[in-house]
Amino acid sequence: MKRKFSILRILILAFISLIIGHRLYIWNAETLVGNAMPMPFGTGVAVVLSGSMEPELSVDDLVIVRAADTYNKGDVVVYQDGNGLVIHRIIDSDDNSYTTKGDANNVPDPPVRKEMIKGRMTARISSAGAVVRFIKTPAGFFLMIAAAVLLFEIPYLSERKKALAQQEKIKEEIRKLKEE
Repeated sequence: MKRKFSILRILILAFISLIIGHRLYIWNAETLVGNAMPMPFGTGVAVVLSGSMEPELSVDDLVIVRAADTYNKGDVVVYQDGNGLVIHRIIDSDDNSYTTKGDANNVPDPPVRKEMIKGRMTARISSAGAVVRFIKTPAGFFLMIAAAVLLFEIPYLSERKKALAQQEKIKEEIRKLKEE
C-alpha cells in the first residue's frame, strides 16, 4: 500500500511539473517571441472564439492543428493575425498567399502569406476549448495546481495518520508490558 502511494505521488508530481513547464513554454512563446500558437513537434491546439466557422466549428471547440508543407483549397487552417489566431477555410490560393474565409462569413479575409499559417485542422473536440481557456487564466491555472497538490498531499496525510495510529498502538503495548 505504501508503494502505491509513492508511485501516485511521483505521477502527480510529474504531472504538475509538465503543466508548469508547458505553461512557461507557452508564456515564453506568446509574450517574448510573439508566437500566438507554439507548435512543438509540428502540432498545436487552438480554441474557436467566434461563430465564423459555424456549423462545422462552434465557439469553444478545441481544434488540433498539424503543420504542413502545402495547403489546399477547402482545408481549414489556423493562421496568426497579429497576436491572435484565426481559424478559417482556404477558398483560393496563388503562388505566395492564400485567401481564407469563415464558412459563416460573407466576405473573404485579406490574403494570408504561407508563413502566417500555423497548420491544418486535423481534428476537433467539441467544447473542450472552454476548459483550455479556463486553465489559461490565472485563476484556472492556480485551481489546477491546487487540485494537483491536494491530490498529492491527501494520500500522504492518510498514510501519515495510519503511521501515527500504528505508533500509538505500539506505545500502548509497550506501556502495558512495562506495567506487567
